[in-house]
Amino acid sequence: MNDIHRAGTTARATQPALLKAGVLQEAIFSSPYFSCIATDAQGVIQLFNVGAERMLGYQADEVIDQITPAGISDPTEVITRAAALSQELGTLIAPGFEALVYKASRGIEDSYELTYVRKDGSRFPAIVSVTALRDADDAIIGYLLIGTDNTVRKHAEQERELLNRVLSDNSVELENARAQADKANRAKSEFLSSMSHELRTPLNAVLGFAQLMASDTPPPSASQQRSLDQILNGGWYLLRLINEILDLSMIESGRVAMSREAMALTDVLRDCRAMIMPQAQKRNITLSFPSLDQPFYVHADLTRVKQVVINLLSNAIKYNRTGGSVLVECKPHGDRVRLSVRDTGNGLRSEQLAQLFQPFNRLGQEAGVEEGTGIGLVVTKQLVELMGGTLGVESEIGVGTLFWIELAASSAPELLLGTHAADLDREPSGETSCDAPCRKVLYVEDNPANLILVEQLIARRSDLGMLSAVDGHLGIALARQHQPDLILMDINLPGISGTEVMGLLRVDPLTAHIPVIALSANALPRDIRKGLDAGFLRYLTKPINVPEFMEALDTALSLAAAAPKGVGTR
Repeated sequence: MNDIHRAGTTARATQPALLKAGVLQEAIFSSPYFSCIATDAQGVIQLFNVGAERMLGYQADEVIDQITPAGISDPTEVITRAAALSQELGTLIAPGFEALVYKASRGIEDSYELTYVRKDGSRFPAIVSVTALRDADDAIIGYLLIGTDNTVRKHAEQERELLNRVLSDNSVELENARAQADKANRAKSEFLSSMSHELRTPLNAVLGFAQLMASDTPPPSASQQRSLDQILNGGWYLLRLINEILDLSMIESGRVAMSREAMALTDVLRDCRAMIMPQAQKRNITLSFPSLDQPFYVHADLTRVKQVVINLLSNAIKYNRTGGSVLVECKPHGDRVRLSVRDTGNGLRSEQLAQLFQPFNRLGQEAGVEEGTGIGLVVTKQLVELMGGTLGVESEIGVGTLFWIELAASSAPELLLGTHAADLDREPSGETSCDAPCRKVLYVEDNPANLILVEQLIARRSDLGMLSAVDGHLGIALARQHQPDLILMDINLPGISGTEVMGLLRVDPLTAHIPVIALSANALPRDIRKGLDAGFLRYLTKPINVPEFMEALDTALSLAAAAPKGVGTR
């Protein structure tokens, strides 16, 4: 009894402090619709609102200073919860009040379903949300458990299950429902796919020119720099949100396009360092990148790898300490290449690591100053795995966190020379002699590695010169202006596809006569058939087979020479 008396005395001394701190609001505790129960640090009930009295049938003075919330909970469920938490978190958690508040006591958001037991012994399901109450020194002084009667939702779930059973008995209706859902999902995916580049392109221009202005000589004034900082901050955040939401939706619908080609990882690091440097300088974060003299090649999608690296670097800066550092390393790891990003932030606890790749889970950072959605790492992990790679994480509290990705190693981008490699250096015959006027080939492609490879190929032909465009709209403009003899067209272009570009060229009298060859990594039979049906003269797949490529060039150039201007080649 003395112990109970002392606990009650301590609790009564704590109660005014809680109220004074403003943690418990009068409006909440006077509500009859929510069960609001506040305890002291030991779990003994100190406040029991009107809603709790109505739901549970107890008067406040029957429970205050008498029991813990475990005393009004189903004991079997409390034992089960304690066992589940012990297994999940790797530590022994005793059944009772500790099991009800364990996560909240460690700063983890916690909401669960539990059966409450009324004074008369009847039971009802409740959704309980638990919050740790802390004083000015961040010490726990109690807990707040807010419960809602879940009976109505449970009944609704039962009715929904009954409805599902009725629907399952009617196969025709079920198939129709599935067909409609699939159609809606496809429509959503197609919309997201078309909107993706439309949203990203203007934002990339805004961010690019803002960075150029920030690095001008002479530098911008203090007032101009503040404006540029706002543009950069808002632009980076908006771009990240757009990318993450679009990517997550595309991944979930299974419609992410991947171009698996040999690419230089060092080129990606060079670009990413330039893009991320302003963010690091603002936080006084030191960036350390590996020497770019030694090239590392991987088999992956250039755009997606850059997206993954930027996200890892951005997180390493955002959750670092001011004046900290970020170390980037790149090295062989068996038949793979490992890229690692290490920060000097606060580190992550084991329970946070376990929740790291849950969508929309910000690991308790919701109230922090850093913006975010909690889906960036989810998208990053799934993109890496879609490229056949792996992503890992290691962390130590007070030291920092290390993220690493591994991708399949590759040699430098090469052409498939086949058995006729000597054709590269042959003298063009007939009209392609050295004395012939230089004919122009336009290559529309957004992948820098592909542009370089084809440029080297064309350079071997003394009778040809090459123009290049990184997107379809620029390709159309160059075709109208320069009237090339031949156009090579990638299919997966930003904003407007290669197939759409070819269609626009065909209806324009200035470009309708120019032969167009598709050059794409989409190599499935249906892709080739779709391309030929769309009007491409030839459909060549990557990696390039040199004899086939040269033969296609000669054939197309011969057709172009024979066809009168204004007459299509199809």
